Amino acid sequence: MTADLDFALDDLEPADIDSEQAESLLWAGDLTVLAEHHTAPLRSHSYVVAHDTSVTWGVPGAPQVAAIKVARDFGLGTFTLESEYHASVPFAQAWLIERGCPPEKIALAEGDFVEAADEQTLRVQQMIRDGGQRYDVIDTWTWDDNPCENWTLARDSAAAEKPVRVFLEVVDPATHTYTVREGAFPDEDTARDWLEDRSTPLPPAPEDHLAADALRASVALARSTGHHAGSVTACGLDRIPAPAPSTASVQGPGPGRSL
Repeated sequence: MTADLDFALDDLEPADIDSEQAESLLWAGDLTVLAEHHTAPLRSHSYVVAHDTSVTWGVPGAPQVAAIKVARDFGLGTFTLESEYHASVPFAQAWLIERGCPPEKIALAEGDFVEAADEQTLRVQQMIRDGGQRYDVIDTWTWDDNPCENWTLARDSAAAEKPVRVFLEVVDPATHTYTVREGAFPDEDTARDWLEDRSTPLPPAPEDHLAADALRASVALARSTGHHAGSVTACGLDRIPAPAPSTASVQGPGPGRSL
């Protein structure tokens, strides 16, 4: 993990209005790099996962993990820049992988973050990263005070039943670990009711047992090659000062932020 981020755009102009606006909304000083990949030898493309510290002090619940892609055309002297905010690192990684980043190049560095508490957490994260356009994100919420958690509400296009899914990530500061669980619901309203109440266990996805068998091998491979399969919330980041406690309510769904 590094606190330095240089987009290397000093001698380049934005190729379009969208890239100009995206650049103006990203402040390198607010971004702590969690993972990055730059193509060799000319660094024509950059893929970055970063924690935006400024979001902590903004709208309660807004996603804090930025996925950023930069493409440079040195012949024309231009660049294109895309960015999207997510509640968790696996969704940010999936967004970058879908846009051409090799999956193994955007893994988090081992040892810098809180550790996954169990095999199920690793499996669910792998499924998200490998999902491509499978999940259509509906809403997110991030809370970096106690209890430290984030959730992503999404529609699973591959689900034969209960297509609305909740991915809930919770950090345990006592053990310096976190869990990620997937819950399945028949519709968005039912999912939001559970997020508001939580008096019952998170209902598991019907295909959980099939996914476990299919992904166990890939999780083992990721471990054997030394890539950390972890995720992160703001309160789970090492070496980043913790934000001051907020007075906002934790249970209400918060508005997302994207570029």
